[in-house]
Parts: sequence; C-alpha cells; structure tokens
Amino acid sequence: MTKHHILLAEDDFDFGSILKQYLEVHNFEVTWCEDGEAAHNAFAKAYSEKNPYSICVLDVMMPKMDGFTLAEKLIEIHPEIPFVFLTARKMKEDRIQGLKLGADDYIVKPFEADILVLRLNNILKRSQRAILNRQNSHKNVENSCQKIGNYQFDLKNHILTIGDKKQSLTEREALLIQFFYKNKNQMLRRENILTNIWESDDFFSGRSMDVFISRLRKYFKEDPSISIASTRGVGLTFKIMDE
Repeated sequence: MTKHHILLAEDDFDFGSILKQYLEVHNFEVTWCEDGEAAHNAFAKAYSEKNPYSICVLDVMMPKMDGFTLAEKLIEIHPEIPFVFLTARKMKEDRIQGLKLGADDYIVKPFEADILVLRLNNILKRSQRAILNRQNSHKNVENSCQKIGNYQFDLKNHILTIGDKKQSLTEREALLIQFFYKNKNQMLRRENILTNIWESDDFFSGRSMDVFISRLRKYFKEDPSISIASTRGVGLTFKIMDE
C-alpha cells in the first residue's frame, strides 16, 4: 500500500513528536520540521526532486516563518497542494485568513489525533478524485484553445490571453473557467460548481471557491462584456453579453 507523504510543520517538540508517531502508525510517511523556514526548504527540495508531498499540516504560530506565510510560499511552488492549519488560537481573524489562503481545514488545539487522521484521509480522497477528473477532462478536450469574449483560453496549457497579456492559471482555475464557459449565461447553483470542481460542497470548499471566483473576476476584467454575477446564497452566472 502506497503511503501518503505529509509535511508536518510544528514547533512544539513534545506535540510534534507524538503527532508524527501517531500519523506514522496510521500509514503516513511524515517529514517533521520545527519551524516554517525549514518546512519551506523541505517542501521546495521535495518538489524539485519530483517527489512532492501529498498534503501539509501547518502550525500557525512558528518561529522564523509563521504558518500563513509558509502556506503562501508553498502555494507559489505548488498551487494545488492540500494543506491544513493547526492553531491554539480561536480568533475569527485567523480562521478567515486561513480560508482566504485556500486551507482545506482549520483545526483548533487541543484535538483528538484520530479526528485529524480522518480529516486528512477525507481531504486526500477528494484530492485524488479531483486529479482523476481533471485528467479525464483533459483527455476529452478536442480543441485546447477556446475564444471567450476577447480572450483566448488554452485549457491544456492553463493560459488565458487577451492582447499581449498572458495569465498563467492553476489547473483548478482552468477547469473552473471551462465549467463556467460550458454553462455560460445560466445560473449555476453553488453546490453544483463545488461538486464538479472541488468534489465536495463542505464549508471549506465553499470558502475556497469564493477565493477562486475573486481571482477569475480579476482575470476577466479587461473585457467588460464578461462578468460573474452572484445570486446571494444561491449561485453564480458566467455572463458573456455577446453570446
């Protein structure tokens, strides 16, 4: 059975060592770093060697580099990496910041270790399903390039172009654009979008989707004929005025 490789960033020695042992008992391979800078270096090295981590578990309060800053740097290296925050603080602002970064979960200490294992397994299952769906979507693409308003959208290479401006996209951003365009000018319910693109319609996926929608609005701002309209609490409509 293939083991999932976890990057654990936790500065509390006693808690980190116990958590590492517990995760290893549950068939995870764990690399444990005691500060954010060491975790960043470990992540970058593994990615450069084409042996990336499956998921990251990040403490928020750490020396040298806090968990939020670390997450931002990890996303720059690998935008689709799933990650979970651990924190001893219950501040609403921390939770919101974590969600804005696209965290898959946010767990407040103290917590039961078996709950963390269940959540990690659920996130990994969703991630694997999403990868398979994305691979199937790419296989079914007959024409990689698609005209969307004044933009050229290259699904295969994850590029959105208008004039001489090119925007590189993450795989999920590209699939979200593809899904919106296929269903242009009709309202899509939030749960429908989440189920198709995130493989889940839970709270964290919903907050992650909101971040992605904000990004897409920025990407398409050069063409006033394109908009993403929200129907509060119901859904979204990808509108193209000339189509």
